[in-house]
Amino acid sequence: MFSEKLRNGMRVVGERMPGYRSVSMGVWINAGSVYEHEGEQGAAHFIEHMLFKGTETRSASMIAEQMDAVGGNLNAFTSKECTCFYGRVLERDINVLADILADILCNSLLDPDDIELEKGVVCEEIMMVEDSPEDLVTETAVAAFYEGDPLEKPILGTRESVMAFSHDGLARYMERLYRPQNMVLSAAGNFDKDALLSALDRSFTDRGTAMAPSVEFGLHKPAKRIRFIGKDIEQVHICFCLPGFPKDTKENYAQLLFSNALGGSMSSRLFQSIREKRGLAYSVYSYPTAYRNSGFLTFYAGTGPENAAEVTGMMLGEIDKVRREGLAPAELDRAKDQLISGFLMAQESTAARSSSIGRAELTRGSHLSEEEVIANIRAVMMDDIAAILPTVCNTGDISAAVVGRCKKCEDELRDLLTGRG
Repeated sequence: MFSEKLRNGMRVVGERMPGYRSVSMGVWINAGSVYEHEGEQGAAHFIEHMLFKGTETRSASMIAEQMDAVGGNLNAFTSKECTCFYGRVLERDINVLADILADILCNSLLDPDDIELEKGVVCEEIMMVEDSPEDLVTETAVAAFYEGDPLEKPILGTRESVMAFSHDGLARYMERLYRPQNMVLSAAGNFDKDALLSALDRSFTDRGTAMAPSVEFGLHKPAKRIRFIGKDIEQVHICFCLPGFPKDTKENYAQLLFSNALGGSMSSRLFQSIREKRGLAYSVYSYPTAYRNSGFLTFYAGTGPENAAEVTGMMLGEIDKVRREGLAPAELDRAKDQLISGFLMAQESTAARSSSIGRAELTRGSHLSEEEVIANIRAVMMDDIAAILPTVCNTGDISAAVVGRCKKCEDELRDLLTGRG
């Protein structure tokens, strides 16, 4: 593992994996939806699309053809906190990947005609999410949890904000955030460190300096919130969020294990009680999300309208039961083994390893070793689980969303989720 800086000031973190034939590389930028100003809603995601549309020396088709010619892949994603452009090639083609990543990040045209065309693509993507009830209900519940905070903003923006984008506005956004000091490049796989750094120094130009964004986000205001979205679909989709803990805290590891035992696996309480024993849902689960200032646990189930109230009541009942009685030692041990096994298997992927060290370096300025992660999981004891239960089982601070044909069960669900039943 190493950490270096290029001549232009961009941080580089890397991990050699000599037994592999490939190299995965990602460029991480502090440019997510939480950093968007008024009128920029969805800009981070839209720019992610636009950077594949052509540069001063490469057309969109040339970018695709050059990656295909070496059998590599190139992609990107946008989150609340960051944008990442990443790819994977054989070790012999590392210069190709480095040059293309640098070119799209430093020399993209943001052609006005391409912008107009891409508006339609992104609006279709927004409608696709609206047609995916599982995505829609989750986004709505999270937005309710962070009402009034930058984390409430949708990553894709809205159709109105997307249609208003212009070359000048997008260029100003990039000028503010797409700077070397606001980026991290991560690499994992079979490569020579000196050759990699030399290739990156040749490819990445100096676009000036920028301070990391200083926007405060993740300040959840406790309340009971519930939002209903009527859709003529077969299932009712129920999602609710409960308070959690920030990343880089001891409590975060405890909530990872708690969520795994409650709804994170096939042996979890929610899966066993609702799906296996009662057959009331195909999909039912929970998972934690942690930001630097706060975190939350998400609970989801999809079921028929006639079962919506019963399933919701069972989910809340399991949460109340574990709040009163805690987890069994065997549940904690099983959750530890599952998380550690999953983590170790993920380390066998160059893409997963590059992603792990890149995101960590960007968001916290450091990254944990494999041994440190395992030690942190192993260190969680029953007392640590008991200590977080008043927070993660606090149904007095719940933000929920329901999507589907829920008119007949709306009152009952509202009473259950707000504690009035």
